[in-house]
Amino acid sequence: MKFPSYAAAGVLTACLLSAPAFANSAGMTGNSGKSAATCSSCHTGGSAPTVTLTGPSSLAAGATGQYKLTITGGPGLRGGFNVAVDNTAASLEPGTGSKKQSNELTHTAPKPAASGAITFDFSLVAPPSAGTVKIFAAGNSVNGDNNSTGDGAATTSLTVNVTGNNEPQEEEGGCSSAGGAPVLAFALTTGLALLRRRRRN
Repeated sequence: MKFPSYAAAGVLTACLLSAPAFANSAGMTGNSGKSAATCSSCHTGGSAPTVTLTGPSSLAAGATGQYKLTITGGPGLRGGFNVAVDNTAASLEPGTGSKKQSNELTHTAPKPAASGAITFDFSLVAPPSAGTVKIFAAGNSVNGDNNSTGDGAATTSLTVNVTGNNEPQEEEGGCSSAGGAPVLAFALTTGLALLRRRRRN
């Protein structure tokens, strides 16, 4: 009568042991390298891939830029990623195969390699004022055996300069309402003087 209990315990143990693999396959945040933690804390044993970020290094305040994270090398069968930024006024938006969690991006499932590379697209919405935004990115290259061994990870970053004028804009023509008051007063005074001369004549 004890055999069912042992069997149930064995199934439960197997589920607990495999839980991290299933959790990681759906993506994780907090491993972009922004806070020192990376995918290498779990995925080890494989050669490290090369991770690159491509996209505009300068954006106007409030503008949206398109970016791509590319993973090459390493085990290279499938891959995942995590992206974060250091400016809370900036916003990240996910592309196909990724999701947003607490203003970070990660994969929804391991993505197969295509032509020797694994790519993830995403967007960055710049802050409403001038400054900089640093993008932190980690890429994980895995062998697809559903274990965290035999995999490799690497990180990269990209600083985006945000341009924009934080000062109030002048009215068109370079004249403010205060600057127009003396001109108006002069025009009125001149007009009254001309009317008086005509009446005298």
